[in-house]
Amino acid sequence: MVGSSSLGLGSWGHVPRAGGTSLPDGGAETLARAVQRAGVAAFLLGPASAGMPVLWVNDAFSRLTGFSTDEVVGRRPQFLSDVLADQSEAEHFRAGVLEGREVKRTVEHERHDGSMIWVQLTLAPVDEAGGEVGHWAGSMVDVTEHVDRSAAQLASLELERRKRAGLAIITETSDLLNDLDYPLALREICDVLEGALVEWAGFYMNDDGLRFAEGIDTTTPPSGRGQRHGRYIADGAGIVEGAMGQTDALGDATGPALLVPGTVIDLQDTVQDLLDGRIDGPVRLDLSADYPQWSASGWLSRDVRQRTSSLVGAPREVLLHAIAGRRRVLGVLATSGLPASPGTVSDPESADAVLRTLARRAGLAIDNVRLYAREHRLAETLQRAMLPEQADVTGLDVWTYYAPNSEHAQVGGDWYDVLQITPDVVGLVIGDVVGHDVEAAAAMGQLRSVVRSYAYELTTPGPVLERVDQLVVGMRIPRSASLVYASLVRHDEQPPSEDGVDEHGTDRPGTDETGADEGATGDAQRWTIEYSRAGHLPPLLLRGGEVTQLNEAGGSLVGFGVGTRATGRADLQPGDVLLFYTDGLIERRDRALRVGLDALVEATRAITAIDSAGIGEELLSRLADAPEDDVALVVVRVPDPVTDPVTSALSPRSRRWLLPSEPASIGRARHAVLRTCQAWDLGDSANAELVVSELVANGVLHGWGHLALRLFDTGDGLRVEVEDSNPAPPVSTDGHVHRMGGFGMQIVERLADWGWRPAGSGKLVWARLRSAAERADRGARSEGA
Repeated sequence: MVGSSSLGLGSWGHVPRAGGTSLPDGGAETLARAVQRAGVAAFLLGPASAGMPVLWVNDAFSRLTGFSTDEVVGRRPQFLSDVLADQSEAEHFRAGVLEGREVKRTVEHERHDGSMIWVQLTLAPVDEAGGEVGHWAGSMVDVTEHVDRSAAQLASLELERRKRAGLAIITETSDLLNDLDYPLALREICDVLEGALVEWAGFYMNDDGLRFAEGIDTTTPPSGRGQRHGRYIADGAGIVEGAMGQTDALGDATGPALLVPGTVIDLQDTVQDLLDGRIDGPVRLDLSADYPQWSASGWLSRDVRQRTSSLVGAPREVLLHAIAGRRRVLGVLATSGLPASPGTVSDPESADAVLRTLARRAGLAIDNVRLYAREHRLAETLQRAMLPEQADVTGLDVWTYYAPNSEHAQVGGDWYDVLQITPDVVGLVIGDVVGHDVEAAAAMGQLRSVVRSYAYELTTPGPVLERVDQLVVGMRIPRSASLVYASLVRHDEQPPSEDGVDEHGTDRPGTDETGADEGATGDAQRWTIEYSRAGHLPPLLLRGGEVTQLNEAGGSLVGFGVGTRATGRADLQPGDVLLFYTDGLIERRDRALRVGLDALVEATRAITAIDSAGIGEELLSRLADAPEDDVALVVVRVPDPVTDPVTSALSPRSRRWLLPSEPASIGRARHAVLRTCQAWDLGDSANAELVVSELVANGVLHGWGHLALRLFDTGDGLRVEVEDSNPAPPVSTDGHVHRMGGFGMQIVERLADWGWRPAGSGKLVWARLRSAAERADRGARSEGA
């Protein structure tokens, strides 16, 4: 490393002074020549009392400014201010002269040839012997390169700031576009744009005609039923300006449009062309211009003027960017003006780039959310049509349950059917298609239709499965499946024989040794079950605490049967319970299927409920806490008119049913609540029946999809919950003569406390029945008021 002393700089303070350090004789002339030839432009001005004339300039001054000595010497300093690009800079120098202080400024200077340069101009006072300022010394240094470099850096920083501001806006609006389910998402996007990018912004969606939008309602997609702009049915005669009249073979206009009554006229409208995709845009819409009343431009200009009338300095025009989807233009983004606040994207070019990006992303996001909503509705409609249904069976207590093991589908490969084939024959089907995806659901739908068809044609289960085997082989269903088909046949009770046995030689229930009836009613009935299994788990028969597996009449999977299918048979007694289930109820990864079946048998043996819904709830609470597959369960109980009214159940005090959205579900719901009130020994079942009837009827009339009915014994009164897929809340009318509906909720209000809350994609309406004391107290308060 080279030290400073090697340059002859660091030792000046440590050596004796050399000779010749003072100016020689004639030093003033030497100094004058040095200043004259110096590389820095310098000049000398006279005293202020003499008007500060230019007394001298050096050669560098002439080279820098282009002015010779003769052109400037003797002139007043006004000359200096004349060559300043910014005349306001001259005031700083005047103020410095008046105060007698040094002034230094970087200014833009005009050279003799008219070119502009940046110089650092310094003006310093020269004191005389008396302390007064006699002259002024000045210098000029060319800093154009430095200023240009600084300006380029500032411009780069400003460009980067604008880009960052634009990216911040795009990021924030993109986050809002990710949540278009929020009803005011578009309004919030406009709030982000206003003040940061434009003065005003608004979204207009095109549903065969423009409409102002603050959000995207995915539940009501575009219907195409709006009044399309630019079409007008003439009702008089004349000529319409701006309309497409006579055209040549290429479609170009050759003449004005004649207004013939009854004809439809297409107007030449820029906004309509933007909506139709004929032009890309953006389009400027003059709000002060006159447009035909029925045109898109006319409607839009009127709406924008109305919405911006309260703004300070209402806009005279708006810029329209097309919100383009995949196949068509979904609407327009209207904006006006640039904000005056600092820290914004105030450059029109940058603002237009941000708006273009936002409109493009908004179009794709809106198109995506509408496409998803449309496909979701289609899938839900198809799946609801494939959901298992339960017929209203008389003479039996039937409860069904179905839960697919899928986060994205309402149906899987499991299914059940309860069919009222004839007044005395009930068909029961439970099956399981391999897998629980969409393909499994499709195969399930095909098998379900086949089995239902043959169940109504044939009565014996064995022949039904034989016909199903034959058809499935021809249909080439890609998934294998197992199922059980059973038919329950009702027989009128025969009078007992003298020895107290029935026609089959078995003891008849309800008779003593003398053959007298022990309490059976006159309408007692006897049921038998016939069944056939195609590779499915055996149904269970619960009688008096003992469980029997109906494992006869087994066979191979559906479609693999060869020859005839066997049919098993068993007689049923009052109080008997039949369980039909799929393997999802008992199958777990950590245990064998046989162990799961044994667990089901033990759980069934411990059942205490006396109604089918209670039996199902007990089984689910013990076995289906964490199912790993689709679960289908059908519980059938033969009512016992002798013991049921006097038996108390210890089962869970909750019940649930899945009901199709049809009027017959109202009757099923009434029967369900009556059986539940009897099983729980709850009084006031009539009021419970009325409340459930009104809530289910309201769901059938105004809800969407299947209904979920749940009952809970809270200890404070029966709680009823009805859930459907319509998010609109129930409304209680005030009895207006011109208003229909809503009176059922008034009945509910008289009998129960009620409310509602959102649930999934729909709503849940609940009601808690008041006790007789609560109703009496409420009535007394009402009369007192």
